[in-house]
Amino acid sequence: MTSHDTGAGRHGQQTAKRGFPVLVLLPLVVFAALAALFLFQLTLGGDPQQIPSALINKPAPEFDLPPVEGLTDGDTAVAGFSRQDLIGKVSVVNVFASWCVPCRQEHPLLEELAKVEGIQLLGINYKDKPENARRFLGSLGNPYQRVGADTGGRTAIEWGVYGVPETFVVDGEGTIRYKFIGPLSPESYYDVFLPELQKIMDGNKS
Repeated sequence: MTSHDTGAGRHGQQTAKRGFPVLVLLPLVVFAALAALFLFQLTLGGDPQQIPSALINKPAPEFDLPPVEGLTDGDTAVAGFSRQDLIGKVSVVNVFASWCVPCRQEHPLLEELAKVEGIQLLGINYKDKPENARRFLGSLGNPYQRVGADTGGRTAIEWGVYGVPETFVVDGEGTIRYKFIGPLSPESYYDVFLPELQKIMDGNKS
């Protein structure tokens, strides 16, 4: 009996040893495969700006965002905005948040963008507290003509936002024509974004 028990015990231990690596490695293999797939879809060859958007060349979604509470430009309250405010003029819609470090990095370029004639620069303040948004724009400057408070993040979801910052160009008919994912850098701003914006502005005149 003792000999039989010992043999069975050895057999069980050997089986466990043979199966153990498979059980441990399987989740790792699955995770690695999913991570690789996600990375490929996210970068599409290393260029995150090429992530396809289902909203390109389609009307901007319906929305109506209230203003950021207490946000002013001098003595004038900065208004929120809705889809109706996109009609009639090329609009650049920038999604930002005070807690977003890349938003702070791209902010000087937005101030440059605000000087471009023929457009309106609008901001969607994403999942932020009013006091933090006011402090952010108060310290860096407010380049936006209107700022809508998307405190729950619902509007950003409807716009297909992956994360902040993101910047959209909407033509005068309210159609989304271009989407830039991530923070603008001097290179991407001058070499990529501005040429795309100019094409849309030229098309809006015709």
